[in-house]
Amino acid sequence: MSDEGDGAKPGDGYRIEIASVRRILEPLEESVVAARKIKDDWQPMAEHINMAATIEIVSSAEEMLSKWGYGMGRVAGHTEAVVETLRQVIAAYVLADLLGVKNFSPTEDNMAKLPFGEAGLKAWQEGHRPKFDPPPQIYQEPWLEQDSGGKWTTEPHIGPDGSVERGGRNGGGGTIA
Repeated sequence: MSDEGDGAKPGDGYRIEIASVRRILEPLEESVVAARKIKDDWQPMAEHINMAATIEIVSSAEEMLSKWGYGMGRVAGHTEAVVETLRQVIAAYVLADLLGVKNFSPTEDNMAKLPFGEAGLKAWQEGHRPKFDPPPQIYQEPWLEQDSGGKWTTEPHIGPDGSVERGGRNGGGGTIA
């Protein structure tokens, strides 16, 4: 935050809680470990089937375990990419929060605009601050509901509790950031 008091307070304008996002990381990391273990250890499982099953079942089971191991390896690879991206986003949110950036959105461009290293932080403290792009708007279709005549509409109507509802269940459709 700047000394002039014109910066945002911690968490201003965010639609996420950093702690909540951090809680997602551990289960994702554990799932990567489990998927890698399945990918690497399907053959010992197949050996146990050799000892306990009839010949008709062995080849099918080995093929299934082989494909399962391959698939879990692919899942692990993709999940690792998600975990790494999530770590970068969390770090960007924390830094933006510490610097008092209001309504920060962790797009690739915005994350690149955050100060990096001592020189970047010094420039930031001297007032050299980039303009951050606004959060991207995600378009969400409005909910369609049937009016009393059976016609589909998003127009205001009387809800089940007697109140006026506009644009269906999401309160108006349109954009959600």
